[in-house]
Amino acid sequence: MRRACAALALCVAATGGLAHAASYRSVGAEPAILYNAPTERARKVFIAPQGMPVEVILEQDGWSKIRDASTDLSWVESRLLVARRMVVVTADHAVMRMAPSDTAPVAGTAEKGVLFELAAPANAGWVKVRHADGSGGYLKAGDVWGD
Repeated sequence: MRRACAALALCVAATGGLAHAASYRSVGAEPAILYNAPTERARKVFIAPQGMPVEVILEQDGWSKIRDASTDLSWVESRLLVARRMVVVTADHAVMRMAPSDTAPVAGTAEKGVLFELAAPANAGWVKVRHADGSGGYLKAGDVWGD
């Protein structure tokens, strides 16, 4: 038992308090500057718009290493991210359905780059989404990123 506790303590000490579980979040109420390293002195690589979904790969000293829909990795101040789950359409043209089925009535369409709030996680290849204008429905999970 002592060896197991010592091994666990050694692992925690070796990581320096880093969080390693990947999770999805979104850019908060204002755009966020993305950097190539976890410091404001690093090179600025992109300005992420409000609501942009990101996958948090690592958190360290107030910074988050993130992956975006294009699979690019960068760093952002953790305080600029929120728990609200968003997805972005990655297909050229996505059809939103009233129910999670290819035969369900069409609720609308969305072009590449449109943001939706994730209303329910992926289930059987579909995600339930809601647009800022209040419309909602189901999109194929393969047509969006961030779920």
